[in-house]
Amino acid sequence: MISCKPTTTEYVEKINLEPSIDLQKVYVNDLQKCANYMEHISNTSNTDSLEFYFKKARTEFKKIEPILSFHDLNNYNFLNAPNILKVEEEDLTDVKINKASSFQTLEEDIFNDYPDVTAIHKTAHKIHARLKFIHRNTNIEYLKPYHILWMVLKQLVRTATTGVTGFDSPVLENSLMDAVTAFAKAEQILDLYEYKFSNNDLKTAWKSKFNKAEDFLTSTNFNEFNRYEFIKKHIDPLLVLWVETAQDWNVHFPLQLAINNDATSLFSKEALTLDFFAGKNVSPINEEQIKLGKRLFNDKNLSSSQSISCASCHKLDLAFTDGLKKSKGLNRNSPSLTYSAYQQGFFYDKRAGSLEGQIVSVINNSKEFHSDLKSFASSIDQDSSYIKEFDKVYETTIDQNSIRLAIANYVRSLNYWNSKWDRNIRNELNTLTASEINGFNLFNGKAKCATCHFAPVFNGTVPPDFVDTEMEHLGVPVSAVTTNATIDPDLGRFELFKTESRKHFFKTPSIRNIALTSPYMHNGVYKTLEEVVEFYNLGGGYGIGIIDQEFQTLPADPLNLTDQEKTDLVNFMKTLTDEEFLDVSNKMYN
Repeated sequence: MISCKPTTTEYVEKINLEPSIDLQKVYVNDLQKCANYMEHISNTSNTDSLEFYFKKARTEFKKIEPILSFHDLNNYNFLNAPNILKVEEEDLTDVKINKASSFQTLEEDIFNDYPDVTAIHKTAHKIHARLKFIHRNTNIEYLKPYHILWMVLKQLVRTATTGVTGFDSPVLENSLMDAVTAFAKAEQILDLYEYKFSNNDLKTAWKSKFNKAEDFLTSTNFNEFNRYEFIKKHIDPLLVLWVETAQDWNVHFPLQLAINNDATSLFSKEALTLDFFAGKNVSPINEEQIKLGKRLFNDKNLSSSQSISCASCHKLDLAFTDGLKKSKGLNRNSPSLTYSAYQQGFFYDKRAGSLEGQIVSVINNSKEFHSDLKSFASSIDQDSSYIKEFDKVYETTIDQNSIRLAIANYVRSLNYWNSKWDRNIRNELNTLTASEINGFNLFNGKAKCATCHFAPVFNGTVPPDFVDTEMEHLGVPVSAVTTNATIDPDLGRFELFKTESRKHFFKTPSIRNIALTSPYMHNGVYKTLEEVVEFYNLGGGYGIGIIDQEFQTLPADPLNLTDQEKTDLVNFMKTLTDEEFLDVSNKMYN
């Protein structure tokens, strides 16, 4: 007789499958609730009812956020998109332009002095249809324990970097309660995988740390929330616990995401994976590779005139900028190369998709190296010392690919993560002033800087997935005036594809080492950080009289910062100077 009793292997597989089945049920139930509330919005015109059902729908959306954003990023980004045009430019014949139909769109339309009910119903209908589509086509039973851990990790980082900044709650600023809801769901997800814990203390620790984080999130309001303390005392300890849990579960991750599987601090050199941004295996970059790349970077003999090198326009003492309003013969200045490895587009207009591509463009530019990669390689191949170095460092001959890689790897090494800010938030120092801490909290709160300059790099690459580096239209003026301004004539991204709605769009750069990178903006219009802060405080170009720019992405409303708050913001930004540049920074500001 054949026994019906399952084998040990079958039993284990059944146990492992059951949490994902339960997770599917929880997820689908939350999706349905969210869709139901959205349907109510589609069918009511009463303002109070619209506001009530929106808040209910948004709470349910935050419950599905950890799973949806991991399992179906495209649909998550559709539902959580900023209320601006989404432009996708593949080539001159393939440009897609779509208006946002997202929760952010609804929030701005519903909580408006004069709500457009027709527009609200139209957006709600689109969201409802998308939620129902997701509901019908969802299958997450494939998820394995390492997927679950990644899901939780991304939610921790999302909460710290965008969740508490007002990034996706631009009007209500309901970010803190959103974070509580998302954390509660992350905790529920871990509870479903209780069987994986061999160390019961870890289970208890998760519950305790989530409870403390949620208590902290509900202890104050949006503007007074201490984001510095939240990251230092709650997010980083949760990251440590996450790594310990991965070890306890005996999880073997098949690859590294943008967030390192071993990261125990958001502001550490180990937090982000260089391989992810490079799209290839580049790390760890060793000292010999850095030395070779640095030599190429500083070698003037490689230009056609033998008078300039990469270092001519990216000066070490200026955090690898040129210190000019506009580089010689060009329309823009040279942005800092520090931390440039952590982005998904290069040059101010993102015309290059990689560091290697940027290097080729500079070599080919008649106003820069005025050469070509083939000639560039040939000149290097005539130097016996270079031949030996390439053979030793990369075990390869000198060719176009190896040269690009060598220079790019040097640039990838220019990420130090040892600023006063980094060392304090990692508990290595205790030297931040109250003004500097308040500046960070303003940067991530009332001043709304972090809705474009995302931690930990403080550039436009959106965490926690880091797959896109945003571009913005700020309304940058041609001169530093505060009234009756004229927009700078540089059309930015428009020059690549001639997309009308992309005029004056530029990449959001990192503000790390910003104390050394004056003058500011692509055209160097502002000499000081104080001028930059005031530009944003007034509402960007719109606030200084440039009111004919339909596609300005910077909110036109003034921030109403006090003089002390402006000072605090500047003081915080100065803490982002890496130790390598401190002497120069001190001389500039003392």
